[in-house]
Amino acid sequence: MSSSTPRIFVAGHAGLVGSALVRRWTAAGIGSLLLRRRSELDLTDKGAVDAFFGRERPDHVLLAAAKVGGILANDQFPADFLRDNLVIQTNVIDAAYRFGVRKLLFLGSSCIYPKFAEQPIREEALLTGALEPTNQWYAIAKIAGLKMCEAYRRQHGFNAISIMPTNLYGPGDNFDLKTSHVLPALIRKFHEAKVAGADQVEIWGTGAPRREFLHVDDLADACFHLMQSYDDEPLINVGCGEDVSISELATLVGRIVGFQGSVVFDRSKPDGTPRKLLDVTRLSSLGWKPRIRLEDGIRDTYDWYRSSVSQ
Repeated sequence: MSSSTPRIFVAGHAGLVGSALVRRWTAAGIGSLLLRRRSELDLTDKGAVDAFFGRERPDHVLLAAAKVGGILANDQFPADFLRDNLVIQTNVIDAAYRFGVRKLLFLGSSCIYPKFAEQPIREEALLTGALEPTNQWYAIAKIAGLKMCEAYRRQHGFNAISIMPTNLYGPGDNFDLKTSHVLPALIRKFHEAKVAGADQVEIWGTGAPRREFLHVDDLADACFHLMQSYDDEPLINVGCGEDVSISELATLVGRIVGFQGSVVFDRSKPDGTPRKLLDVTRLSSLGWKPRIRLEDGIRDTYDWYRSSVSQ
């Protein structure tokens, strides 16, 4: 980063990832953060985005804003997920280039990779196979975003980098059982079972699928590292390089929450993809590794859930 005080626009600063980015940059004491809620700046409005960039002239952009949701939302509103994400990315990346931003970081999602990609998934797997049908609209938008970053770099010399995080969790996560991902859903299920004095918790599937989890504060730290040290075109996977089975995860969450009952797996429900693990060789070679152990991260997230969400 520049030795002068950079102005840093965190797009999507109120979300799970954006709030972690704000925490990391604030802790570092580097730069002046530009934060705008959706009510203050609609990123789907090109005129509003251009006016913001023209007025504020940010030096760096962390593009964490996106329309996100679970399988149900993706299935019900495919046009919204494709359109809104394409428009947000196009408006922000294009304005960043035109108004002289020195560096932009684009946050993608591991769903951009083919459904049956070889494990662990290397960055080169992109566009080598069919996507998972349930969230293909979101994935296609994210692929377009990272390709836009590549195109603006090649044609205009714009310094835009793209990173692909694995499954994230942490303070500020979504604990709605209809729309949340597996880890926050387990935290809520075990907590509510404990409070109710229930003797068992039911979990979908066999418990055999394996998933990788990264604390969102580790992701923010990786972003901070890459904004200072990486200026190339190839995308970077961000993960911990390790995975656990859903069964192992459930046992760990139950122990942390203090649930004393048993776990029952509903084998009539789908398992989803057998395994989803990112190859983080490229990131490791750049000198970054995660610091938050899964057990510690779950404890941190459960503490936040109890203080902020549960009654």
